[in-house]
Amino acid sequence: MSIKDFNKGATIIKEGDNGDSILFLIKGDISISQALTLNTIKHKINDNREKELIRIHSDNHSFSFGEVSLLNTDKKRAATVKTNSECIIAELKFLDIFSICEQDKSTGYTIMKNIGTIITKQLIESNNRVLKLTTAFSLIIDG
Repeated sequence: MSIKDFNKGATIIKEGDNGDSILFLIKGDISISQALTLNTIKHKINDNREKELIRIHSDNHSFSFGEVSLLNTDKKRAATVKTNSECIIAELKFLDIFSICEQDKSTGYTIMKNIGTIITKQLIESNNRVLKLTTAFSLIIDG
């Protein structure tokens, strides 16, 4: 695992970029955002589709991110993560995770179970956000 320092305002990962690691917030404050609409802008001028979804501080949470690209066939990052303060981030490369899984099946099972739990929680939260957005859209149309 490697440890990296990020200054305030830095982009740790960007939605759509290739990802090959899972990251852990050790210290600091981050925001996670995602485009809420499809990209219809040809030249990406004034692209304001991205909205903050959650804000996490290390004092309140043990938090990992980037795991979605672990099991995604195209290895694309699903969201953008930016720093709101100076941050310390630990990074574990996916090849190292798979090596651990191969060397110790019991530990590998625990790792993959935990990653599955994290991704499932995120899927449920994402479905709830979609439901809220479609409800708001429906109320606007009906109103």
